[in-house]
Amino acid sequence: MALIVQKYGGTSVADAEKIKNVARRVAQARDAGNQVVVVVSAMGDTTDELVKLAYQVSGQPDRRELDVLLSTGEAVSSTLLAMALHSMGYPAISLSGAQAGIKTDTAYSRARIMKIDPKRVVRELDKSNIVIVAGFQGVSEGEDVTTLGRGGSDTTAVALAVSLGAEECRIYTDVEGVHTADPRLVPEARKLAEISYDEMLEMATYGARVMHPRAVELGELFNVPITVASSFNQNPGTLIHGEVSMEVRNKVRSVAHDPDVAKITVVGVPDHPGIAASIFVPLAEAGISVDTIVQNASIERITDLTFTVAKSQLNGAMAVVEPIAGSIGARECLSDAKLGKVSVIGTGMQNAPGYAARMFRALSEKNINIQLISTSEIRITCIIDEARVKDAVRALHRAFELEINE
Repeated sequence: MALIVQKYGGTSVADAEKIKNVARRVAQARDAGNQVVVVVSAMGDTTDELVKLAYQVSGQPDRRELDVLLSTGEAVSSTLLAMALHSMGYPAISLSGAQAGIKTDTAYSRARIMKIDPKRVVRELDKSNIVIVAGFQGVSEGEDVTTLGRGGSDTTAVALAVSLGAEECRIYTDVEGVHTADPRLVPEARKLAEISYDEMLEMATYGARVMHPRAVELGELFNVPITVASSFNQNPGTLIHGEVSMEVRNKVRSVAHDPDVAKITVVGVPDHPGIAASIFVPLAEAGISVDTIVQNASIERITDLTFTVAKSQLNGAMAVVEPIAGSIGARECLSDAKLGKVSVIGTGMQNAPGYAARMFRALSEKNINIQLISTSEIRITCIIDEARVKDAVRALHRAFELEINE
């Protein structure tokens, strides 16, 4: 008897009929002789609605209370799914993150899983129950409810698969798998049969919403195969694992994009040791994640320092940086919130030349200006005008012939 973990996203449990559909899929897995643990997200847009409600009653909701509030969305989904399975004659039990033994740190709204004690889950499986766990949540050492941040249910599912020694983790969503680009922007985008952990991590980090980066990291660290598939049909999905051949015909596997980019430039920065630390340490302490960083060449020991953040963090970042800029003698701080990024990704790129040139030529031919560039061994990312992101994705998909089967 195999143990499998399934996760269903918000669109998959958005209403009563879809919950019943999920129950039928879970029952099929059980009928095949498997022990089944299911992780669910909140129904549809529930989390967004709860956040909106919180800000209607408080201009600045208490972070602890906000986490307690947001955790209720997944609790609703898990209990309704258990009820649906009961009505079909299947034994099932819903558990909160705390009841499932998910222990986290104390970072409200962005907690990280420290460990999982799965004794309760194992006990319920031994009773022949289908175990349904509320995703996106856990409990701190102080017994406070915490949430894992957007996409946290993916992380819950993979972490449970690791702790239980599951044979596989299946992530069910509203798309049929991982594609060469967002099919909403590129109708000819292909579904990939398989992809490496490294490639998927870069895709998730740089804009692909089909998987959360932390979930991919966990899968790679503990070598848990992850399948991404649609909850609305039986088509095979995409297998994320560590055995993908690098010798594929097309070294670029996908184009990822992210419209959520803002840029800050500190102009006229004195160029001497400690300046970068004086800016980025306070940003880190404020919980602001910095992405691309570029420092111009120093002229007469004066330089410009540019970096990017998520648009939602721009105001907070400027509030941190502007006083520092004044104290270190910088001339001014400038910001631009109308940017996006586009990336080409593929493991095989590290062993072959010419991919950057091909990318830059494709963007140039569409008259798309590149503001910043960052790279890794398997990725090239360009920061561009937000309004041109869609054009850039389509141009790069064509330039690297990703619509052609490998």
